[in-house]
Amino acid sequence: MSDETSEFLKGHFLMAIPGLPDPNFAQTVICMCEHNELGALGLIINKIHPLLTGSELFDDLKIDYDDTIANIEIHLGGPVQPSGVFVLHTPPFHWQGCMQISPTLGLSNTRDIIEAIAVGKGPESFIILLGCAGWGPLQLDHEIHDNAWLVCPIVEDIIFNTQTDLRWEQAMMLMDRDSDPSSDISGHL
Repeated sequence: MSDETSEFLKGHFLMAIPGLPDPNFAQTVICMCEHNELGALGLIINKIHPLLTGSELFDDLKIDYDDTIANIEIHLGGPVQPSGVFVLHTPPFHWQGCMQISPTLGLSNTRDIIEAIAVGKGPESFIILLGCAGWGPLQLDHEIHDNAWLVCPIVEDIIFNTQTDLRWEQAMMLMDRDSDPSSDISGHL
């Protein structure tokens, strides 16, 4: 990738190519939150933590919570910072340290948003994730160049309204939907 496209992946999905051998990323969809000359940051949106629910997370953080939120799914956001709590969410974006990904999507990882979610006062749409995916300078650029990932713009409906185990399949369907070479979708099977 050239320098002028170094922020190209912010606001995009990365979909693991079929057969990607890395077990951390096989059949994953990653919401790209940042991509610049220092590296890249993303969150896997289609892996549910097998052992942790909202109630256990809130108990671990010593945060009071409503029973209605106790059974929310906690996602595995990636192998980097596995104990870090991240929230991918829709507006509002007034949370401490919120990073806006697009006009309608943000990333937060501060206690204020987690406390608000715990009592039903957080954003309307959100997913909570443990860990993230990260790449060093130009590392992801090289992986894209080597066709390890398929890329397309984020579709928030897939993040917030598609059943978790169907998100990779739904994101991959975006590749079939638009085969126009001038589109904002790239990658090769």
